[in-house]
This record gives sequence, structure tokens and C-alpha cells, in this order.
Amino acid sequence: MFLRRLVLSILGTALALGTFAQEPWSVRMANSMLAQAADSSTVQVLKSNHWNYEQGVLLNALNRVWERTGDGKYFHYIQKSIDAYVNDQGDIRTYKFDDYNIDNIPTGRLLLMLYQQTGKEKYLKAAQFVHSQLETQPRTKEGGYWHKKRYPNQMWLDGLYMAEPFSAEYALIFKEPKHFDDIANQFIWMEKNSRDEKTGLLYHAYDESRQQKWADPKTGKSPNFWGRAIGWYVMALVDVLDYFPMDHPKRPELVAIYKRLMPAVVKYQDPASGCWWQVTDKGGKEGNYLEASASSMFVYGLAKGVRTGLLDASYLKAAQKGYAGMLKEFIKTDDKGLVHLDKTVSVGGLGGDPYRDGSYEYYLSEKIRLDDLKGVGPFILASIEMETIPELSIGKGKTVGLDYFFNNERTSKGERFHYTWEDYRDSGYSLWGSIFRDYGAKTESVPEAPTVASLKKLNVYIIVDPDTKKETPQPNYMTEAYAKVIADWVKGGGTLVLLANDTSNAEIKNFNILAGKFGIQFTDKNVNMVKNNVYDQGKFVFESNHPVFGDTKKIFVKEVVTLTTKAPAKPVLTANGDQIMAVAEVGKGRVFVLGDPWIYNEYLNGKRLPMEFENFKAAKELSKWLLKK
Repeated sequence: MFLRRLVLSILGTALALGTFAQEPWSVRMANSMLAQAADSSTVQVLKSNHWNYEQGVLLNALNRVWERTGDGKYFHYIQKSIDAYVNDQGDIRTYKFDDYNIDNIPTGRLLLMLYQQTGKEKYLKAAQFVHSQLETQPRTKEGGYWHKKRYPNQMWLDGLYMAEPFSAEYALIFKEPKHFDDIANQFIWMEKNSRDEKTGLLYHAYDESRQQKWADPKTGKSPNFWGRAIGWYVMALVDVLDYFPMDHPKRPELVAIYKRLMPAVVKYQDPASGCWWQVTDKGGKEGNYLEASASSMFVYGLAKGVRTGLLDASYLKAAQKGYAGMLKEFIKTDDKGLVHLDKTVSVGGLGGDPYRDGSYEYYLSEKIRLDDLKGVGPFILASIEMETIPELSIGKGKTVGLDYFFNNERTSKGERFHYTWEDYRDSGYSLWGSIFRDYGAKTESVPEAPTVASLKKLNVYIIVDPDTKKETPQPNYMTEAYAKVIADWVKGGGTLVLLANDTSNAEIKNFNILAGKFGIQFTDKNVNMVKNNVYDQGKFVFESNHPVFGDTKKIFVKEVVTLTTKAPAKPVLTANGDQIMAVAEVGKGRVFVLGDPWIYNEYLNGKRLPMEFENFKAAKELSKWLLKK
């Protein structure tokens, strides 16, 4: 009940501010940044064109916008920006390895994304090169990464965001679990050496040697709490936990650190504006000011923590107040309709030449910038989290299972291939999985045969493109026994999705055993045989106010097998006398059927398919329909 009231309150605030009168703020800010620069390196104010973390912060946010919209322009922008630095051999232009600057690392997250999306070796080689810096990065005696080679013996809060989300994703993708112990230790050591027991906040940095002028001679801690530094640490924690194994023995320690820190963050939220101060614990002191990047990072950390279950739902109040304050305090719109983020401090550091002493006066002396990427990126991410909140109730507490038993196709290396949650290439369902998760649902793979026990934990069960012998030497065919188990589960309230393929690429005969339980049959007729990428040959048009797809108008589906139906099934899309999609209400459950895998990445990600085809929107509407039962 509390969550429902809070969501309604957030919606009311958003409507009052006009955020839903136009495109979401995340999209508006992203589009404004694209409009201002041909690639991300040219957005930076007073910066030379070189590989840097600010670029990575923006591109990571744009990647999330791409996942939320399916608009390929964001992917192409990211790829163009990275390709300006990475050549065909995987070398990174302007990367100064010997500096051992931990700020070099975070843009590597985009290398991982591009490698997963394209399979191009140059991105893999570049990512391996970036990771090799971490393998030889100088460390404190305890084991913490130095922030830079020229800052010996020092760990900074900033460095956790720079290194650890990339390191964790790398470890997960390339199955190198040994790295997770070290990743956890970096957070543990940083908190141990920088935490203030009185406030619960973290000091910007500490010097293990106690030799720096800014370092406390007893503790090595720097003298002040800088908002953005704490924000980097918060974002690093919630992002790393996306990749950190659930059963890892040190995961509970990371969650405990996060839960210790966030109450302190909320304690120092400005009660009037909802935002956070440049020097966190000195709100209202002369010279101090509300700062955009820290506020964005804290809203992101709070909202994502609630969404992922790390924080109690009550923390949404602070996120809501902070976000409303950000829109009021920091957002400007120019006469062209472009959105701008004001009041981001340009930099904050310690030591160097001229020397930065970490004093209160120092943090207030750095310049404030408009549209600084260190603020824009977190603002986009915070906006996405806030825009997701009203949708979470759609799938809350529900689990979507994707069959890996009947579809068990493998590559020559033995890796699962085609229509899996984990496949980020055009052949995968990673974007569809992201849609379900943004609606608050869990996604799971189902590698075992359907049983009463295996289906009991699922609310939605998706079976796609069952294997033929051409695809799998020993395919698992649908049987009468399997079909009965599934049909009984549907009658009991389950939602079933059956997606076939064209007759040359899917096992239809046995799949029809299951479809027939609901009055549906796949035929041997294929339609929409698209040639030479003439996309209109794959066009289907929906009637207005469609019962499944809402106001979606036009989609693309090619080489689709038609259907026949009888009660209790009924067609929900027909074309030229052929039945294309069908649904059936059976007992307490229901079924959706289409003769094509359709919602895989190639036709959702906007890389090639013209945006006039609303496949991504259709996928979102279908997902809502499946979850709302």
C-alpha cells in the first residue's frame, strides 16, 4: 500500500512539473547532448580530445537510454564515439597506460557492450588492454588501488566507480570469478579507511603513508566530505551488485556497506530543496551550494537501490524529493527546446600542482559548469530510475521463465545461441529481458524439461523456436506428457508464450501437440518473405486500441508461419486472410502464439530496422499484457 501511494505521489509531482507532457527527461537530456555534438568527445568543455572517464559516464547513460527506447541512434552514437579512439587492431588512441590513471578504466564498459553486441575482436582486444591496467595497477600495502601512479599510496572514493563496475562486468562476461574477491575488498578497504563514525559519511580519500599535507597524520583521511566523491562510491556499489554473484561470500558485506551509507546520505539531504550540497555536511554554510552531479548520483543510488530490493521502499521518498529538486534547481531549457544541466562542479581533487589541500575553501573554489558530462550522465541515469518507478508494480513479484530445453541450440564452442536472455547480439533476447526487469519482474532461464515443480515458480513461460535435428543433434521434442504438464499449469493461472519460426528453421510437428491444447495450430505456410531488406514486405498494421498492443500501429515480422484457430483461441492479428497472432483464455490462464521469434534484439534495437516500425513499443505492450494477468 505504501509503494502504491508513493508511486501515485511521484506521478502527481511529475505531472505537475510537466515531465510527462513531453518525452521523458532522460530522453530529452540525451537528445539534447546528441544535438550539441557529433560524438561524445566534442561535448566536453575546455577539454582536449582524449580517452577519458567523462566520455564513459555519458556513453554509459546513453546505453541505458537505448535499452529503454530501442532507438538505434544511441547505439550508433556510442559506437561512433568509441571508434574515434579504437582502431581495427584494438589499440586505443591517446591511452597512456604507464600513467596508471584509474580514470582510464570506466569507458571500458562501452567496449564490453560493443563486443557483446557486435562480436568484433577489436573491442575485445581493447577491453582486455584496459583490464590489463588493473592487473598491474600499483596498490597500497593493504591492496587498494592507487588512484594514479603520481598519487602514491592514495585511495580516492572516485576510483571505486572508475574501476569496479568495469572489473565486475568483465569478470562475469569472461567467467573469471577470482576477480570478485578483489572487487569486494576495494570497497571494504575504502570504507574502513574513509568512514566517519559520527556522520556515517565517507571522506574523499585517504593516504596510507600519511605524508600528504591534506592527510590527517593519525588516520590518513582527507579533511572534508565532497558530495560527488561519495556519489561515485554510491553509484559504484549499486552498479557492481548488478554483476556480483548472489552466492559470493562477500556480497553481504557490500550490501551492508551500502545500507550503512545511504541513511547518512539521506540525513544530509537539504530539507528545503531536496538536493545535496557541494560539501555534504555543511549545508547552508557561507559559500556552499547545491551541486548537480552529487544530487543526481544520490537520487540514482537511492532509486536503484529500491528497485533492486537493496533498500526499503521508504527510501523512495528521498529519491522523489531529490529528483523534484533537481528539476527545479538545475534544469534549464533554451529557446531551441534543448535541455541543459547547470551547477555541476568541474573537478575536485587532492594534491597535484597547484596543490589542492582538501579544505572547505578548496572545494568551493573550483569552477561550476553547464552540461558537464559528470553531471549529465548521472542525471540521465537518475531520470531513468525515476521514470521506471511507476512501472514497477506491473511485474512486481512475478517471474518470467525462458525455455532452454526445447530451444537448446549451441555454437561450435558449446555456448548457448539464439533467443536467450544472455545473448546481447542480434540473435538474443537481452532487450526483451531488460523490458521485463524494468517492469519489476525477474527473468530466469529454464534449462530443464517442464515439470509441475519447475513451472510452479513461474508466472510467464516462454517457449521459442524448438530445435530440429539440423540445429541440435539430439533435440528435445515436445511430447504429450510435457504438453499436459504445461496445459495444466496454464489452466491453473500461468501465462504461456509460444513463438515458432519459419518451417525450415523450427520443429513444428511436435510443437503443435502443445499448441493444439489451446485450439491453435501452426501451419506450413510462410508469409512476409522479405527480400533485399525491403522492410515494407514485413509490415503488419494493428487496428486501433488493440487488446494486446494498445496504440501500436505498425510492426515488422518476416518469414512468419501462419496459424489456424478454434475455440477457445481467437486471432488477434490477421492479414490477407491469414491468421498471424492468436490468444486463448484457458481456465485461469492464457496463451499468446505467433509463428516467429520476432522480439529478438535484431528487431528491437533499432540498428537497422527503421523506427517507423514500432517493434520495441509492441514488445513493451506485449510484456505488460503478459504480466498484468
